[in-house]
Amino acid sequence: MSTQTSAALFDQDAVRQAVDATLTHYMSGQTRNAHHRGLPQQSLQALSSFLNSGGKRIRPVLCVAGWQAADGAGVPEPVLKAAASLEMFHASVLIHDDIIDASDTRRGQPTVHRQVSTEAAIIIGDLALVFADDLLHNAGLGPEQLAAVLPVADHLRADTLHGQYLDISHAGEPPADPGPALKITRYKTAKYTIEGPLLLGAALAGADNAVRSQLSAYAIPVGEAFQLRDDLLGVFGNPHDTGKPALDDLREGKATVLMALALQNADSAQHRTLRRHVGNPRLDDDGAGQVRTILTDTGARATVEEMITQRRQNALTTLNAADLPTHIRTALRSLAFSATARTT
Repeated sequence: MSTQTSAALFDQDAVRQAVDATLTHYMSGQTRNAHHRGLPQQSLQALSSFLNSGGKRIRPVLCVAGWQAADGAGVPEPVLKAAASLEMFHASVLIHDDIIDASDTRRGQPTVHRQVSTEAAIIIGDLALVFADDLLHNAGLGPEQLAAVLPVADHLRADTLHGQYLDISHAGEPPADPGPALKITRYKTAKYTIEGPLLLGAALAGADNAVRSQLSAYAIPVGEAFQLRDDLLGVFGNPHDTGKPALDDLREGKATVLMALALQNADSAQHRTLRRHVGNPRLDDDGAGQVRTILTDTGARATVEEMITQRRQNALTTLNAADLPTHIRTALRSLAFSATARTT
């Protein structure tokens, strides 16, 4: 992407394409390097294939938005590489997450551990983490930029892993209390997907506390709404649209706000049905259908929809009052809707 891109516009598609090109160029270089050193290239090919399999690139887009929110001009190459490092880290998280969840598909294709092996996929995910670090440290950032951005990147990664740990610690028999699920949502998604990338981009531009606070106040409710929507899609979504099975979350027994609300409001018969089916690794379509009916009849599904709407509105209210460039407020407003859109 040209460093002369106008700061008066924010072209999300152009950012995505530039990130894709950056990742492709980086992986080509890593593959050539491995070839010259006589190292195996299968892991690099698998990672490249995964990176090219799709994805919304929401984190790199938000990183660039954060940069321009703090009056950064255009999309300089170092900023683009820093943004791409977030997508590389995301690849690491997804590859490992699919192993933890025993998922068969991701983005409509077999997960990495189904294509190779669990052991190989763990290594490929680790390799993506190394590459994410390499992309960031060798992005060409100035000393002050690097000093400002590394703590943000470290917090983003640590929060994500803490959220992942909370997620698996409550899996199998989700509690009838939305509190733990909301905490997981905040750390695993809101901070990782929305707030962290925005703050990382803002740090690159030397943002002051006021800008960082405004971005965070927007990001947390949008991120929570994003995860609440993902929870609904994980149960009610069409696999052809979501790219992953609609049974995985139920079989794993994920601790979601959706499930907690259903358990809270279920009568004794509904409660027994939920406890019998949710967390059962052999759950079939008939059992899943019973669970979906209960999630609807208890009002849990409708309540989560209301929570999504309220959080999105809170974010938009914050955004409308924020002292941010007009084109960034427009882009973030659009993203608040697209990230939480109903497709069920």
